[in-house]
Amino acid sequence: MEDGYQNRTAFIKGAKDIAKEVKRQASKKVGRSVDKMSDEYARRSYSRFEEDDDDDYPMQGSQDGGYYRGDSTARNDDEGGHSDSTEGHDEDDEIYEGEYQGIPRADSGKGSLAGGPGSMTTGGQEFRDIDVSDAQRQKDKEELAQQYETILQECGHGKFQWTLYFVLGLALMADGVEIFVVGFVLPSAEKDMCLSEPNKSMLGLIVYFGMMVGAFLWGALADRIGRRQSLLISLSINSIFSFFSSFVQGYSTFLFCRLLSGVGIGGSIPIVFSYYSEFLAQEKRGEHLSWLCMFWMIGGIYASAMAWTIIPHYGWSFQMGSAYQFHSWRVFVLVCAFPSVAAIAALNAMPESPRFYLENGKHDEGWMILKQVHDTNMRGKGHPEKVFSVTTIKTVKPVDELVDIGTDTPVWQRYQLKIMSLSQQIRKNILACFSPEYKRTTFMLMAVWFTMSFSYYGLTVWFPDMIKYIQKQEYDSRTKTFTKERVEHVTFNFTLENQIHSHGYYFNDKFLNLKMKSMVFENSVFEECYFEDITSTHTFFKNCTFIASLFYNTDLFKYRFVDCKLVNSTFLHNKEGCVLDFSDDFNNAYMIYFINFLGTLAVLPGNIVSALLMDKIGRLRMLAGSSVISCVSCFFLMFGNSESGMIALLCLFGGISIASWNALDVVTVELYPSDKRRPVFAVQPPTDR
Repeated sequence: MEDGYQNRTAFIKGAKDIAKEVKRQASKKVGRSVDKMSDEYARRSYSRFEEDDDDDYPMQGSQDGGYYRGDSTARNDDEGGHSDSTEGHDEDDEIYEGEYQGIPRADSGKGSLAGGPGSMTTGGQEFRDIDVSDAQRQKDKEELAQQYETILQECGHGKFQWTLYFVLGLALMADGVEIFVVGFVLPSAEKDMCLSEPNKSMLGLIVYFGMMVGAFLWGALADRIGRRQSLLISLSINSIFSFFSSFVQGYSTFLFCRLLSGVGIGGSIPIVFSYYSEFLAQEKRGEHLSWLCMFWMIGGIYASAMAWTIIPHYGWSFQMGSAYQFHSWRVFVLVCAFPSVAAIAALNAMPESPRFYLENGKHDEGWMILKQVHDTNMRGKGHPEKVFSVTTIKTVKPVDELVDIGTDTPVWQRYQLKIMSLSQQIRKNILACFSPEYKRTTFMLMAVWFTMSFSYYGLTVWFPDMIKYIQKQEYDSRTKTFTKERVEHVTFNFTLENQIHSHGYYFNDKFLNLKMKSMVFENSVFEECYFEDITSTHTFFKNCTFIASLFYNTDLFKYRFVDCKLVNSTFLHNKEGCVLDFSDDFNNAYMIYFINFLGTLAVLPGNIVSALLMDKIGRLRMLAGSSVISCVSCFFLMFGNSESGMIALLCLFGGISIASWNALDVVTVELYPSDKRRPVFAVQPPTDR
């Protein structure tokens, strides 16, 4: 223990000695360093990058700006050939941490902000960057954006981007699956959890509320801890609480799990598009972001197919007493967590966004990832001999480094300062979306997102009810009516369904082991009747009289007797459980799953067309044209009076409107700089296809 303390003391003492020597050398050479960097900035020109393409690489020594290999010799000549043999230990000859890995030295490594003139001071003052203004940071970000686009063009588009495409597609698919889960399990879960209509509505609402919270949290947090790290955490939250929600029994705990699952979903959606766009050159961005949207449709198809396959099979369930039940719909919820787990496993093999590293002053990490992208694509194209020619990339000083908190500050205070800085940046990023420069754009996008979400999800919620209404009309048209019938000494042991009995008289009749579905008895008399083991759905007795009748092991609860008189009648061992009416017709469930399957499958042609035409006809034309056509198809829904016609119009609407969604995603990404893309997705409605 004492040895460790002594070693730490010696380490700190040695570090202080090194710092003193660095200050002495810095104060002696600061004038020459600043002049040299100023001259280097003066002769930089980004125009040479715009003339290069993916297959053109500069020859050694042909560039004079310091970004490509081959300029180190000329730079050494200009510096006068300083070495240890002439002047002793020189600043330019200090050992560089990444030198042994072949990583070139960053511009910002010589006491400056991202390669610009530094703020190093003399006279024993601490090295601080607190005088760096937001204007300087913004200028550095603009220079980085220009150079970064050119570097992506040199890296090309190939194997790396396609690998990342499938990995992020899994993440988007996982989000799409979780959106559909609640709608598919409600017909079964409502019976297990005894959900009333308000409870069912809350269960559907809570997921979107969680998405809104997650979009604000993770969208802004991605600028601090990284796109990949934020995406991994949000997917983990989604998968963990999706897994838990398949086992919890109570409504409140299930609601809580779906809320936190929604938080994970809301964090994934904005990060996926921003993360992928930072590996795409501008001419490839629109097309490939549209292709990425296709995985949302694949998620919907997966959810529909699994629901169709699993939920109607009650054999896929088990029960532990009366307290714990694991029915088939819980198996479906568990299976829906698999894409999220697969996305987490695949994402662990992918690197962080180099744009994030460069915007946070981490030149070496960003350079290595860009080199990896370049080398992977060149090997995939059969040109492994081509060398990544970029040597220096613009970096931006991170916000945390603008304030020196000192070495004597307690650890807890350092974390407190970091948390405060994090919350301030989140707030600043969100408010930046409403700055004078972006306010008009933000409000216009909010209006477009809201109207499109309202129309799409409004139809999505309304359509199943519309189908049920059409089916109910057809069902009611087949209702049989019996009036003034007299039934004595008869045993009913078969299903009674879709009948109305009015002004009847039943004497000494037995109703044994039967199911009553959509039965109505009005103004009737039951005398000395016996009801045993009755299961009822949508069955009511209105203004009826029961005389000396016995009810044993039935679910005929009090609410089923409307304005009825019970004279010397007894209820024994009523069935326990939920006292609400539910439809147990699996044909309806199959129809809902099948309709959703067709609706998601109909999106496929729209996805393909929008991806192929996005860069040819433009984002805004795609958005406007698709919106107009989908509006026309939506108008004709009011004239639909059959199931087949309504389903066809819904598929047409979904297939056309997906082009608007894809164009809107691309426009939202491209209208904002990289540090505002996550927050601006957060201030839009937390929904997607």
